[in-house]
Amino acid sequence: VQLQASGGGLVQAGGSLRLSCVASGRTFSAHHMGWFRQAPGKEREFVAAISWSGGNTYYEDSMKDRFTISRDNVKNTVYLQMDSLKPEDTAVYYCAAESLPWGSPRSSSAYSYWGQGTLVTVSS
Repeated sequence: VQLQASGGGLVQAGGSLRLSCVASGRTFSAHHMGWFRQAPGKEREFVAAISWSGGNTYYEDSMKDRFTISRDNVKNTVYLQMDSLKPEDTAVYYCAAESLPWGSPRSSSAYSYWGQGTLVTVSS
């Protein structure tokens, strides 16, 4: 699976962005998907994840009221809707995929495939 993330950009605090991650291949619907982010000088952190069917979603506690993950298995795409953005949300956002059973959807080690990242910058 190859992943291509897009949708990042510059937005003012309080604004919204929707990130997209398109997957190549015909097995997208069999993959669990996740979003992670990495701010300058910080470690990569979990943002959100969604199971292969879309039936289960997971969020980092600090983001669950502002971010929404969804997927369209016909379009081979996973989305991250980000609302009420804050300057501390500034980071490179990465999508990730895994076809095997999850050990922990919140752990980066649970994913075998990664996209190249898209930069989100939130100005104050």
